[in-house]
Amino acid sequence: MLRWPKFNTPFEPTMHYWLGGISVFDREETLGAELWAYNPNNQGDRAVVIRKYILRRFECLTYRHRFLLVEMLKDALSFPGYDFSSLFKSDDEANIYLAWDETEIYSSRVFFEEIYGAALEVWEVDLYRAGLEDKSLW
Repeated sequence: MLRWPKFNTPFEPTMHYWLGGISVFDREETLGAELWAYNPNNQGDRAVVIRKYILRRFECLTYRHRFLLVEMLKDALSFPGYDFSSLFKSDDEANIYLAWDETEIYSSRVFFEEIYGAALEVWEVDLYRAGLEDKSLW
């Protein structure tokens, strides 16, 4: 089983991982201020947010971790009824507070489709390499 690079615990990603880079909990005055300069409904702004804040967050992960994240996202996108907007909901008990909530994102599915497209492009070599391996050996 694949483990976290810095910890000896299993790597079991959830869809919420994709939005960790725009989590502003306890960072409203720093990261929040940076992110609120962008409009998440503007394609150009969204592209910057995805590459600068979302994908960069995963630089410490291996190509195998990235592969699993992309496969999980691909599976979610293949399900027409998947509720992507629920991922933008804040949760005070879990200390989840994103730069934008579900009411501010016009199409949360499009947001995730663009994350997927950017990940395929930015991590192309990593994804190809992982795709050649036997995942049962991870």
